[in-house]
Amino acid sequence: MPVYYLEIIVVALGLVVLMVDAFVKLEDKRSLAWIGILGLAVVFALLFKVEWPASTEGAFWRFYSSGDSLALFFKGIAVLTTLIVLVMAIDYSPIILKQIANPEPGAHPQAGLGECFALPLFACAGLMWMASANNLVSIFVSLETVTIAFYIMVAYLRRNVGSLEAGVKYLILGALSTGFLVYGFAWLFGITGSMQLSEIATALANPELNPTVALFAFALILVGLAFKIGATPFHLWIPDVYQGAPTPITAFLSVGSKAAGFIITLRLLAPFLGSPALFEKVVLILTVLAVLTLLVGNLAALPQKNFKRLLAYSSIAHAGFLVMALACSPHETGGEITLSPDTVIAFYLGAYLLMTLLAFLVMTTLRTTIPGEERDSYRGLAKRSPFLAFALLISMASLAGVPLTAGFFGKFFVFALAVESQQWTLLVFGLIGAAAGFYYYLKIAVSMYLSDPPQDSDAAPISITPLTRITLLALIVLILLAGVHPGVILGLIG
Repeated sequence: MPVYYLEIIVVALGLVVLMVDAFVKLEDKRSLAWIGILGLAVVFALLFKVEWPASTEGAFWRFYSSGDSLALFFKGIAVLTTLIVLVMAIDYSPIILKQIANPEPGAHPQAGLGECFALPLFACAGLMWMASANNLVSIFVSLETVTIAFYIMVAYLRRNVGSLEAGVKYLILGALSTGFLVYGFAWLFGITGSMQLSEIATALANPELNPTVALFAFALILVGLAFKIGATPFHLWIPDVYQGAPTPITAFLSVGSKAAGFIITLRLLAPFLGSPALFEKVVLILTVLAVLTLLVGNLAALPQKNFKRLLAYSSIAHAGFLVMALACSPHETGGEITLSPDTVIAFYLGAYLLMTLLAFLVMTTLRTTIPGEERDSYRGLAKRSPFLAFALLISMASLAGVPLTAGFFGKFFVFALAVESQQWTLLVFGLIGAAAGFYYYLKIAVSMYLSDPPQDSDAAPISITPLTRITLLALIVLILLAGVHPGVILGLIG
């Protein structure tokens, strides 16, 4: 099956969910999520069976990269993230129904829930296309497909002031970042005369290139991308949007959007890093950006009392580690396994998917029992639900980079790149950020196991649906397996 059929299947899947929601009488519209879950499971299996075309001639292939194993890996991240988000949405649906607009007289009591399951599928198709985009036009179109879907999903809870505020902030800052990105694309096209990334790379490597003009285009593009990946000082939307958005959508933003943003960043910055005239200046700018992001993300997370805001600043901190790897280009690690910055970033994002989605899945499961999302709400969780407490412990340990977890190897490979490239400044700030992470991540674990539950908490056991329990177990096993044998993820990257 040709590789581009994957996006077509996902779009068709979203349309099927909408059509079933509109024309089929369902007692419980949560069954619509199962259409998406089963369909995405099939798409994920097809990722291992797709075929690259024998010939890439024609207009279509100017917009879609071919024979790219890294693109397939990022497509897998998009599919898995969306699948788990739909699992979260099933558990979160009672809260969604309470906080969306009241159904009209005679309408289904769960009216509005179907779109909640369809929108992530359309966003997934955009994320998958972003993974293969190799032209400025396809990059922009796929990026905006994803962004527009997120605008709707973030503000989906119309009766929740926090969700509406998050939607407005995300819209304003998203539009602003898009403006910078498009302006940078215009300058880049003016400099190189092409929108094809391979041709842009050739033009930027020309010795007669005017470096000042090229750096201006780089600066505009970097500002736009920094908004998308949550790098400092363009991170201001992240804490408020994470806190206000529905929890499954926050998870989607944290993992799917970040992964897609970084593959676009890798593709767009590769021509600048490949230019002898620009390389040193580009690396210097990325180094400063990484240091600022590491400091702000990790230090701002220390005093946070809201769990979603803590994970928001955690997301910024992890963006710092990823930019740190990018700033180590074009060096490679030595030894038995040679890892390029692209591979390290892909591995880190694969590990980040597992540990972050595990944390949000636990949060979503608890949200129907615990009224708030404050950090103190998780006190004594081990006494109420040992399984959920253990799952959150594994997630926090991996995010902190504790050995025998996937997160440890993610940070280890980044630090190894810094040593190989002799980026000692980045290494120092990376170690400071990792040390701060140990404090605020494991503080959650201490609270769960060594504190008593809040006095006003419900003493009844917390119920977990079979689907959620299976998903939690799968994520825990994969985190621990990748922490012992990182080849589990590296083999998928190719």
